[in-house]
Amino acid sequence: MPHNILVVGELEDGAPSSTTLELLGGAQGIAGGGTVSVTLLGTGASGAAAQAAGAAKAYVNDSAEYDTFRGEQWLPAVQAAVEQSGADLVLMAQSTAGRELGPRLAHRVNSAVAMDCVNVVDNGGTIEATRPAYGGNAQATYTFAASPAIATVRAKSFDAAEGAGASETAELPGPGESRVNVTGKEVTESEGLSITEAPIVIGGGRGLGAPEGFEDMKNLAAAIGKDKAAVGASRAAVDLGWFPPSEQIGLTGKVVTPDLYFAIAISGASQHMAGCSGSKMIVAVNRDKDANIFAFSKYGIVGDWKQVVPALIEEFKKG
Repeated sequence: MPHNILVVGELEDGAPSSTTLELLGGAQGIAGGGTVSVTLLGTGASGAAAQAAGAAKAYVNDSAEYDTFRGEQWLPAVQAAVEQSGADLVLMAQSTAGRELGPRLAHRVNSAVAMDCVNVVDNGGTIEATRPAYGGNAQATYTFAASPAIATVRAKSFDAAEGAGASETAELPGPGESRVNVTGKEVTESEGLSITEAPIVIGGGRGLGAPEGFEDMKNLAAAIGKDKAAVGASRAAVDLGWFPPSEQIGLTGKVVTPDLYFAIAISGASQHMAGCSGSKMIVAVNRDKDANIFAFSKYGIVGDWKQVVPALIEEFKKG
C-alpha cells in the first residue's frame, strides 16, 4: 500500500543532518510508491533541499529565527507541511526537536505518536512502530488507529538515503512569536567521533574503579581508530565525575546504536541498556560472571578489565 511520508528534517551547517538522511532512507523503504517529502527550517533551508536525498519535495523556510529550535515556532510550520503534503506518516529524529515536536504535533492533528522507535515498517499496508520497553529489556510493536501516524526514530535505525535531492520546494510560514527565549548555548568540545555517530562505541562503567580507567578506554579507541571508535560512560561513572555528562549512555543520557558496543566494567542495569540495546553487537567485559550485561551480549569475557583491555589494545594495534 502506498504511503505519503513527511520527514521533519534538521539542518547541520546548512545541510540536512545525518539523522535526516537516515529518516529519508527509511521513508523510501516504507513509501511503497507513495511520495516522500521533507521539511527544512532555518538559514540555507532552500539550498539544502537539493541535498535531501530521496525527497521528491521539500517544504522550506529560510528564516534565521528557525535556527534555534523553539517548539511553538516550529509546530505551525510542520503542521502546514503535514497538511500540504497529505502525509499519512510523519517521521522525525529522537532529538531535542523530535522529543518536543512529536507529542505537540500529535495533539494538534488529533493523532498519536510512538516515541524513541528503533524501527518503523509497512506490514501489509499497516504502519508498525517498534520501540524499547521495560528499560530496554523488551521491545513493543505498535500500530496506529489515527492518521497521520507519527514516530520519532533513534539515530542509525535506517541506512542513509542516497541520490538526488528534492527537485521541488514549497514555502512554509515564517516563525511567529515565542514565549521561550534561548539566552545562550553551551557547546561541549570533544575530539573525534560523536558516540551517537561512531560505528564502534566503548562504554566504561563504575567497575573501572577510578577516572584513570577512562584513559585506557581512550587508548582502546585509538588502537581501533579514532575515525571508527568513540568512548562513552555509564551514569554511575558520570555521577562520580569520571567522564563528561555529554558522553553518558543510557535512559537519561544518549542513545547509541553502533555496529559494535564494548561494555567494559558495566553491570548492565536496565537504565543503561535503554541507551545501548539497539547496538548490532555487544561485547561485555566484567569480572562478575552473573552480571546482567552478559544476558545482552553476543560475546562475553569474564575477567579483570585491567588484564583484558591491554590485550585487546595490542591485538587491535596489529591491525
